[in-house]
Amino acid sequence: QVQLVESGGGLVQPGGSLRLSCAAAGSIFRVYTMGWYRQAPGKQREMVAIIYSGGYTNYADSVKGRFTISRDNAKNTVYLQMNSLKPEDTAVYYCKLNQLRDYWGQGTQVTVSS
Repeated sequence: QVQLVESGGGLVQPGGSLRLSCAAAGSIFRVYTMGWYRQAPGKQREMVAIIYSGGYTNYADSVKGRFTISRDNAKNTVYLQMNSLKPEDTAVYYCKLNQLRDYWGQGTQVTVSS
């Protein structure tokens, strides 16, 4: 079993920054993929950024150049640095770990508003 705990969400003004963290605990293998997804009210959950065990990353077009995903393998933790935030980034952000199956965190709210 794997448990994911997210932190770092909150309220920020447009143009501001936030850093999300997701720590994984439990039976963690050496090779796994972690990512961030988000779901806005009335919309489907969408991929924001993914980082593979070798460090390769993939981003949604809407966040390229503004968001950066990184990981600390020693801590089994993934981060999402979000800069130049826009109101349309408002959503619940979920962390996902994939090793044989998907594990999801509980979600953290990010609100971008003046």
